[in-house]
Amino acid sequence: MEKSKALAPIELNKSYDAPIEEVWKAVATSEGLAGWFMPNDFQPVEGSRFDLNSGQFGMSPCIVKALNPPKHLSFSWGKDWVLSFDLKGLNGKTELALTHSGWDSSKLTEFNAPHPAVRENMARGWANLLEKLRDYVEG
Repeated sequence: MEKSKALAPIELNKSYDAPIEEVWKAVATSEGLAGWFMPNDFQPVEGSRFDLNSGQFGMSPCIVKALNPPKHLSFSWGKDWVLSFDLKGLNGKTELALTHSGWDSSKLTEFNAPHPAVRENMARGWANLLEKLRDYVEG
């Protein structure tokens, strides 16, 4: 068995021409997340369990780890990952920092895909999703 080796988290920063409250609603409500990310039954309560509907990959279990409206949300995603959204508002605009961590070169996802390959795909996917988020909050 290959020795466990952490991979760098996916970290992306975007600026949105929308107030922090609007971006917070998009990342920290069930309706908001469904509007640009995935269908879900998210509840903004620390410790609550919810599922992301990952389409062809089925339902992905998640748990809300930390919630500090309207600045920070983090939740576990599947068996290994943690997703965090950090927001800063300034003059009607919002800076968003997304971190997708929990990558390990020796691990497989629930769907038996190696973390390094999935991480590469997800890094590209997040760039596209954050553009969808832009359309959602600025549209």
